[in-house]
Amino acid sequence: MFTHFKNIDSAFKYIRVFCICFIAGNVLIAAFASLLCYRSVDEAQQRVYILHNGKELSALASDRKTNLPVVLRDHIKTFHEDFFNLSPDDKAIQANVTKALYLADESAKKQYDNLRESGYYNNLIAANISQAIRVDSTKLELESQPYGFTCYATEKLIRSSGTTLRKLVTRGVVEDIREQSDNNPHGFLIRRWEILENGDETVKATP
Repeated sequence: MFTHFKNIDSAFKYIRVFCICFIAGNVLIAAFASLLCYRSVDEAQQRVYILHNGKELSALASDRKTNLPVVLRDHIKTFHEDFFNLSPDDKAIQANVTKALYLADESAKKQYDNLRESGYYNNLIAANISQAIRVDSTKLELESQPYGFTCYATEKLIRSSGTTLRKLVTRGVVEDIREQSDNNPHGFLIRRWEILENGDETVKATP
């Protein structure tokens, strides 16, 4: 009789061990399946589709931090081109500067007001001068946010009597505002922007 009870007890232990192993195995399988699903969803989210010439093209989206230096430089370059690429027309100047002001805070508006009050834009219009800018390099400080930058550029002032090249150096910080729009597609904002240097470098007379 005792042997019979002992056999029942042993069988119960085996069944308990089997149930524990079965449950643990199911938990592991479920966890592995969840991990695979998470990776699949993540890969799907990284893939974007672009409509080009009526055809749908697949592309991989990259993390914002991965291309941070590239995006920051492009934001800074776009701002400077909009702010300094000027034609001798008041409406065109207003339109370009307005686009630039979407990419920066009131520090850029202050610089614009100073240039307007000093008669800078009126002189461009009166002398029929076109102004173009080429951003040569941008030094970034990526250790912490907001990201500091120093922009080195060359301005070209084209008039009928010749061309003047100016060295332009500006400084500021860029903050990630995480809000993209048609007027600010990068989602960054330039703050504490100032012009450090803007002086004539060379003058080329028109023959």
